Amino acid sequence: MESINPYLLKLFCITKSMEGLELFSEARSLSRTEFRLIREILLEREKGNDIIASELARRLGVTRSAVSQIVTKLEGRGIVLREDAPKDKKIAYIRLSEHALSIFEEQCAFANEVIEKVVAKIGREKMDILIDGYTEFAATLLETRKKCDAERA
Repeated sequence: MESINPYLLKLFCITKSMEGLELFSEARSLSRTEFRLIREILLEREKGNDIIASELARRLGVTRSAVSQIVTKLEGRGIVLREDAPKDKKIAYIRLSEHALSIFEEQCAFANEVIEKVVAKIGREKMDILIDGYTEFAATLLETRKKCDAERA
């Protein structure tokens, strides 16, 4: 049996611990995925565009079925709406309700407060080093994996 690279083991541990970190407490209105979904809808709305579930799924890195479940849940809470596209009734745009923005902004303010306190404790320099290092690592990992995939093909 081949031994596992110690860096790989450490990365697995970091990934697992990151999955367990919750920026939003259970008392908050939106889960992390719901928050990201609303953010994507807002980004498109700012451009004057609508967005459909399959595009949300692609951006969030989840299945279309998962997006459908999230949208159904948010619809039930009056946060989002599905509206048929005028030209194709098989396509539904996902839009925000009137009060969705206030919920999003409240939660965003809370998240900003938490992050600012983390930055104050750790320091901007360490945070910048962490973010820059992660960004470089992720790009290098993706590039290297693609090269290894190509070599095996």
